Amino acid sequence: MSNPVFLALDLPQIEPAKALLEKVKAHIGGVKLGLEFFCAHGGHGVHEIARLGLPIFLDLKFHDIPNTVAGAMQAIHVYEPAIVTVHASGGRAMMEDAKAAAAEGCKVVAVTALTSLDENDLKRAGIGGTTHDHVMRLADLAQDAGLDGIVCSGHEVGEVRKRWKDGYFVVPGLRPAGNMVGDQKRVVTPRKARDDGASVLVIGRPISRADDPEAAARAIEATL
Repeated sequence: MSNPVFLALDLPQIEPAKALLEKVKAHIGGVKLGLEFFCAHGGHGVHEIARLGLPIFLDLKFHDIPNTVAGAMQAIHVYEPAIVTVHASGGRAMMEDAKAAAAEGCKVVAVTALTSLDENDLKRAGIGGTTHDHVMRLADLAQDAGLDGIVCSGHEVGEVRKRWKDGYFVVPGLRPAGNMVGDQKRVVTPRKARDDGASVLVIGRPISRADDPEAAARAIEATL
């Protein structure tokens, strides 16, 4: 796509969300709707945003037994998402069934390690090795399962691109130079992630909470 930026549109009210999207839609390539948005607005909210004409990335991070995830994937066909997420830690069988149940043309990508986690967090969860090693293991598993790609931080996308040359890589937790990091721990700039091979750049607060969201989105687009 010409503009890889997907705006993370997690606002508690639908009308402000639509108003924000109207302001910035000329400077982004799509919209990411996550758990916060979906739990607040449901399918009605997804349809409302879809009417504005941008590709929808439905970031619901499915993680359950294979049969349940397959059923969930079939249930969201009605929203016609361009991208959907599952958790790679759900295992190969779950990912295989998720991909088999996805609508034609929908990219299914596996979340590896959340960008809010670092090695200490993984260690406390009983996961050994470095964050990099963990992401690489899950990336290999997702590729073996036939998924389209993965979600990873900008710290890992360059290495994953070398191993999975035709993969589709979603990078969240991005911060333009000078922005506050907040609750993210493994961040890079949008330009750095794009140069390293990211297919989609997920950007939320640097645009949605900017004093002038349109100017912020335009400035990010200009760096790409």
